Amino acid sequence: MRPFAILFVLVAAGWADVSEEEDVLVLKKSNFDEALQAHPDILVEFYAPWCGHCKALAPEFAKAAGMLKAEGSSIRLGKVDATEEIELAQEYGVRGYPTIKFFKGGEKESPKEYSGEFDCIYQRAADAVDEIPFAMTSSDAVFSKFEVSEDSVVLFKKFDEGKNTFDGELTKEKLLAFITANQLPLVIEFTEQTAPKIFGGEIKSHILMFLPKGAADFKDKMTEFKKAAEGFKGRILYIFIDSDLDDNQRILEFFGLKKDECPAIRLITLEEDMTKYRPDSNAITAEGITAFCNQFLDGKLKPHLMSQDIPEDWDKNPVKVLVGKNFEEVAFDPKKNVFVEFYAPWCGHCKQLTPIWEQLAEKYKDSDDTIVAKMDSTANEIDSVKVHSFPTLKFFPAGDERKVIDYNGERTIEGFTRFLESSGKEGGALEGEDDDDIEDLEDPEGSDVEDRHTEL
Repeated sequence: MRPFAILFVLVAAGWADVSEEEDVLVLKKSNFDEALQAHPDILVEFYAPWCGHCKALAPEFAKAAGMLKAEGSSIRLGKVDATEEIELAQEYGVRGYPTIKFFKGGEKESPKEYSGEFDCIYQRAADAVDEIPFAMTSSDAVFSKFEVSEDSVVLFKKFDEGKNTFDGELTKEKLLAFITANQLPLVIEFTEQTAPKIFGGEIKSHILMFLPKGAADFKDKMTEFKKAAEGFKGRILYIFIDSDLDDNQRILEFFGLKKDECPAIRLITLEEDMTKYRPDSNAITAEGITAFCNQFLDGKLKPHLMSQDIPEDWDKNPVKVLVGKNFEEVAFDPKKNVFVEFYAPWCGHCKQLTPIWEQLAEKYKDSDDTIVAKMDSTANEIDSVKVHSFPTLKFFPAGDERKVIDYNGERTIEGFTRFLESSGKEGGALEGEDDDDIEDLEDPEGSDVEDRHTEL
């Protein structure tokens, strides 16, 4: 008996007459036999209206139906709502959605029956993946066309090598890992369309190549980048960012880069702290990138923390200017109470806060033990303080305990004053004691929701 292959394919099909929706025949128990007589070769999808896989398949199924009809092909595509046509679905052994069967010469070409553990594993994997249609075939023609000689699980795609065949013991976990490792291109370009796949995927370690697409050596560098990517499938996502595009300048800023500093390589982990790493060399070679990624996976890299140079006049105005290089010395001075605004230059809410913050600094400019300061968190990073939204306000009280207190009160002179005069007790909480960052992202009282993770 012919072995069968489970194929992850974007199935395309369709037919007409009887009644049609977007060139797809609408089949029911009452017209099914009539349709088989009128159209001897029909590919039929048994679907459920609520099924995510069916919804994903629908537009491609309709497109294929239209193409076949326009070409005058004898093959038509049809669909059966299996939740309404229960008897018809049972007659043809429909047990999951979508189920696709080919009726050739007016008779059903029966696929090999499948059941038991293999079936359950496949179905559980299908249930866990929304964006990829799952299908089955036992067709000799399909086996021959795709050079499949035995029971196989194959992922078909329109990029890189074109298809991947699963190898090893079939389990749900291994099958899902196989999909994760192979469903995206070796190198994926960052665009508005690909961003959801990049950030919504299971791979949270990303290496980025910043390079102008119009560069004379673009193809050479992309070849090196792709070559390195081959060894890290499923572990590190390789991303290309066109550094010349205006839409990508915020990303360059996030990594502390300027156009004239590209090409450049950076690596980031999209966990809560969004840790960044920078290679020692700016050269883009497969060998160098591979070594860099291996060092990262082995835990041998130190995070790359950005810092501007210390301004000569950083302490001349009431609002003191902090950067990465002087933050520790000022913020954790045991003799000073330091209130810091972590901001982004482009943040609207930060701009609204500026006059109030300057007024507060003016009030305390002659204080011996209180400092009001600010730090541009798009250009400076601190290992001891993680900023996830703007503006973020933190208080570093005097003493040797290195306490950090988040400010959660109203953003007014009165609120800030009560907070400072109470040594951070009124309107504040020790860092980590509540969900201040989360509340900021939910915009409880006009706080900035431009989370840096989202902006990427």
